Amino acid sequence: MLTLEGISIVQGDFRLSADFSVEDSTRVAVIGPSGAGKSTLLSLIAGFLEPVAGRVLWNDEDITATAPGARPAAMLFQDNNLFPHLSAAQNVGLGLRPDLRLSGEDTRRVEEALARVGLAGYGARKPSALSGGQQSRVALARVLVQDRPLVLLDEPFSALGPALKAEMLDLLAELLDETGATLLMVSHDPEDARRVAQRTILVADGAALAPQDTAPLLDNPPPALKAYLG
Repeated sequence: MLTLEGISIVQGDFRLSADFSVEDSTRVAVIGPSGAGKSTLLSLIAGFLEPVAGRVLWNDEDITATAPGARPAAMLFQDNNLFPHLSAAQNVGLGLRPDLRLSGEDTRRVEEALARVGLAGYGARKPSALSGGQQSRVALARVLVQDRPLVLLDEPFSALGPALKAEMLDLLAELLDETGATLLMVSHDPEDARRVAQRTILVADGAALAPQDTAPLLDNPPPALKAYLG
């Protein structure tokens, strides 16, 4: 279980508070107005930001001061962070070893991860030889190969068209059901939340609110969410 206990983030005039838990194996969307702090929330959980108050707990263990690489989380950013000079397999392999000195077992895991996202046989291709959807699959494979129990996605499919984005969201849900990992996914699109997330965190007015069931929240939004949705 992920717990944010009395969290307070301060960056200049920006402030964000959070105090909630996320149950294991739950898929959670993070939505709210631009600049409200959605990506900041994920960066805190991943370990790239420190709170001025409060604790980040994983299964009751305090990980507030734990380095990003030692946390139980794998994070995928909006631009996928693929290196153009590396092959698909090498980009995935970075999730295991930043120096790419992969063992035979590491190589097997990379090939397995590519196969799980539908890219068996594509390992030698550079990102420029892949479509946008295939590049997203490579980035997702890099998350999978890390085999972390917490997956953090910051608008990973926002550059894709509606049909391809829906395909990727369905693939994501399928893979998470297989692994049992917990998901927190930032999105500006409420339909993304409906499609993939059982629960939703609203970030607005300086606070990340506790997760709520997605459909009832979107069907009967509070004022802050209603103003955002229009």
